[in-house]
Amino acid sequence: MASAARLLLVLLAAAVGLCAGAGRGGGRVDLWPMPASVARGAQTLLVSKDLKLSTAGSSYTDGKGILREAFQRMVAVVELDHVINGSYPRGSPVLAGVRVVVRSPNDELNFGVDESYKLSVPATGNPLYAQIEAQTVFGALHALETFSQLCNFDFNARLIELHSAPWTIMDMPRFPYRGLLIDTSRHYLPVPVIKSVIDSMTFSKLNVLHWHIVDEESFPLQIPSYPKLWNGAYSYSERYTFDDAIDIVQYAEKRGVNVLAEIDVPGHALSWGVGYPSLWPSATCKEPLDVSNDFTFQVINGILSDFSKIFKFKFVHLGGDEVNTSCWTTTPRIKSWLIKHGMNESDAYRYFVLRAQKIAISHGYDIINWEETFNNFGDKLDRKTVVHNWLGSGVAEKVVAAGLRCIVSNQDKWYLDHLDATWEGFYMNEPLTNIYNPQQQKLVLGGEVCMWGEHIDASDIQQTIWPRAAAAAERLWTPIEKLAKDAGSVTARLARFRCLLNQRGVAAAPLAGYGRSAPSDPGSCLRQ
Repeated sequence: MASAARLLLVLLAAAVGLCAGAGRGGGRVDLWPMPASVARGAQTLLVSKDLKLSTAGSSYTDGKGILREAFQRMVAVVELDHVINGSYPRGSPVLAGVRVVVRSPNDELNFGVDESYKLSVPATGNPLYAQIEAQTVFGALHALETFSQLCNFDFNARLIELHSAPWTIMDMPRFPYRGLLIDTSRHYLPVPVIKSVIDSMTFSKLNVLHWHIVDEESFPLQIPSYPKLWNGAYSYSERYTFDDAIDIVQYAEKRGVNVLAEIDVPGHALSWGVGYPSLWPSATCKEPLDVSNDFTFQVINGILSDFSKIFKFKFVHLGGDEVNTSCWTTTPRIKSWLIKHGMNESDAYRYFVLRAQKIAISHGYDIINWEETFNNFGDKLDRKTVVHNWLGSGVAEKVVAAGLRCIVSNQDKWYLDHLDATWEGFYMNEPLTNIYNPQQQKLVLGGEVCMWGEHIDASDIQQTIWPRAAAAAERLWTPIEKLAKDAGSVTARLARFRCLLNQRGVAAAPLAGYGRSAPSDPGSCLRQ
C-alpha cells in the first residue's frame, strides 16, 4: 500500500490540476475510467443554463424515456445543486446542447450489447452543440457520463464551464461483464439504498449488479410459487415484494445496469427451511438442502420460474460453493437414498448442481456457478456454465483452457469486505493473467467486485464500496494499453473521482488507509 506520506505528495503535486477539472490548463485528463482515445484542445466554453437534448437524425425513438431521463440526471449531477445565475460575457462561446444520434432503435438491455460511443465537443459553431454518436442507447448513456465529467461549476462566474475544447473521445469497454455484488441476506438493504448503489455504479461504467438475495441467514424475497419462503426473512419489514424486485430491475435497466440474481444451492440455504422445513435434511441438521427430496428441486424450479418473470438478464447464479455434505451422510434416510442410487457425498454434490443447472436452462438461463463446482467436476458442468472465480488466482486460466467461460473475483484483490485490500491492489488485478490465447481471452467475460454483507448495511455500504470499486472498474473498462503500469500514477485522478462521487452524494471513503477508513485529519477532499 502507498504510504500516507507518498499519497500526500502525489496529491499535493496535482492539486492545481485536480481543482481545475478535466483537462483544464493543459494538464492531466481527469476522466474515470479513462476512455480508449482522447483528443482535446485549449478553448473554454460556457454551458447554457438551459442545456438542450436533441435527437435529430437518430433511429432511436426513446419510447421508454431512457435517454431523456439520463440527460436530466446528467444535468443534475453537473449542476450539483449550485445556483446557476451568472451572466454570459459578450462573445463567449456557449454550448447550447447535446445532440445524440443512436443508430439502433432497440432498447433491450441484453448481455454483450454495444456500449461504444463517440463524444465530440466543438470549440466553434452557431449554435454550439456537443455530439454523441452510439450504436445503442446504452452507449449514449456512457457518453453522457463522460460529458458530465468534462463540466465544472465556475464559482466566480456562477456558470457551468467546459475546458479544453474541442474534445474528441472514442470509447468502448474492454470487457462486457463489469460487476458489483451486493448481499441482502447478511444485512437487509432497503430499496432506496439498492437504487443508490445502482446510480453510483453508472458513474464508473459498471454494468452488472449481482444481487446475492438470499443465504443461510435470511430469505427476504417474495416467491409467489412458494409463498412461505420469505418466512425466513429477519423480520416482517425486512423483505422485498415481487413488485419491488421488478422495480429494481427496471430501475437498473434504464441506467444500463443488468441485474444478476443468485440463489446459492445446495449450501447457504438454511433460511429456506423456515417456511418449508422438509427442505432441511433434519430438524437438527439443516443444510445443505435435502438432495434426496424431489420437493427440493420443485422449489428450485418454482423460484427460477418466478425469477424468469423478473430477472431478464441472460444469466442466473446458482452458487454451489462451500458445500458441507455431512448432513447427507448423518441423516439415515438420506444415507439410504445415497446407497440406493450408488452415490457417495461427492457424487450427490455433483448430482445436485447438475440437476439445478438443468432446471435453470429450462427457464432460458445460462448458469454461473462458484469455482468449487469447476474444481470438483468441471468436465461434467453444462457447457453453458460460467465459472465464477473467487478463491484465488490461477483459476481463470484453467477454466478457459477447458473451454468454459469465466468471471474473475479473486478474494485477495476484489473482495470489498476485506478492508485491508487496498485500491492499488484493486487497480492492478488483471483478469487475463497468464491467458495469452486470443480465443481463450474472449472466454473471460470480465470481473466483479464483491460487497459481502456480514459487516455492512445501509449505514456504511457506499464508503466500503467506493473508491476501491472504481479502481477495478477502470481495469475492466479501459484498454489494457491505456492502463497505468503503476497504480500510484493514477492516484490524483482517482482522488478527483472520489471527490466527484462525494459531490454527487455518494459516501466514498478517502483513498488513504484501508477500506472504509475515515479522513485522518482536516483538509481538502482532494488530499485525503
